[in-house]
Amino acid sequence: MDRKFLQDMLDRISVSGYEEPVQEVIKGHMNAYADEIRTDEMGDVICVANPKNPFKIMMSAHADEIGLMVTHITDSGRIQAVERGGIIPHTYPGQRVQICTRKGIIYGVVESHRELFKKEGLKAADFLIDIGAGSKEEALNHVELGNPIVLDSQVRELLNDRISARGLDDRMGVFIIMEALKRAKEKGSSVGIYAAATVGEETTKNGAYWTSTRIQPDLAVVVDVTYCSDCSGVDVAEAGEVKLGGGPVLCNSPIVVKALNDRMETCAERTGITTQREAASRLSYTDGDLIHFSNQGVPIVLVSIPLRYMHAPGEVADMKDVEQCIELIAEFLATYK
Repeated sequence: MDRKFLQDMLDRISVSGYEEPVQEVIKGHMNAYADEIRTDEMGDVICVANPKNPFKIMMSAHADEIGLMVTHITDSGRIQAVERGGIIPHTYPGQRVQICTRKGIIYGVVESHRELFKKEGLKAADFLIDIGAGSKEEALNHVELGNPIVLDSQVRELLNDRISARGLDDRMGVFIIMEALKRAKEKGSSVGIYAAATVGEETTKNGAYWTSTRIQPDLAVVVDVTYCSDCSGVDVAEAGEVKLGGGPVLCNSPIVVKALNDRMETCAERTGITTQREAASRLSYTDGDLIHFSNQGVPIVLVSIPLRYMHAPGEVADMKDVEQCIELIAEFLATYK
């Protein structure tokens, strides 16, 4: 498990629609491991092993993260923005941000005052971002309309081999599928493996649809994060009990093929991995939904990473869960010839 690869991805900005910086990291790293690397007009990256095998398994995880996009600059030089993905607006006031521009990163702070925290229906359009500029003209020398914005939070190691960062959803999943491709090759897997780092999951899910329709897979393994129940605000009666450090999470969902869940469980037993279960009463609200309905229908299995504080500035994951997800998926791939 190459932790530097993960760190390099998490250090980049990859707001939905602006995934290029993290996709370049993936291509650069996987060039030594994949038999082919494919891209498309939207910026999806597909790393391929054993492309001549007619049986194709797609792995999918989304490279984009939530954030903001610059929409307007006021006469006083403040930046205004709109959401890109499901941000939690009340986590932004008073926070430092990074704005990705052609000239590099510009830093700023979201203005904060007591009345703003009291505002009902707070949204990104209510934010004013201070980059230190004294006028609109000065701000326009550094920032353009359309530039992506993220919270200026860093990767931090916690106790018990746990980490905190923004955007673990779902660059952690991308890391897992790329590491699983490498490990499956080590296990001698000869099946066609297509590890797709998709764009746009937080906004349109266009990347999942584009990659699936072009790969035409026989089945797909979708990797995303899921809510932990061992922190505040999660109803175990609705989604089930999921613990950080408890292992990979399989999903009881109408769109997940039960036989593929069973096959994952068999692989888990063989490798000594403990799995957890979550419930979805309808769709999964992951890339799996678009993949499942693409082509003439694609059988999917969803493997999720336990995550605390999803879409917050400091999401928390356990690296033991990550390692077990990699091993489980690699073993699953190796069962196909």
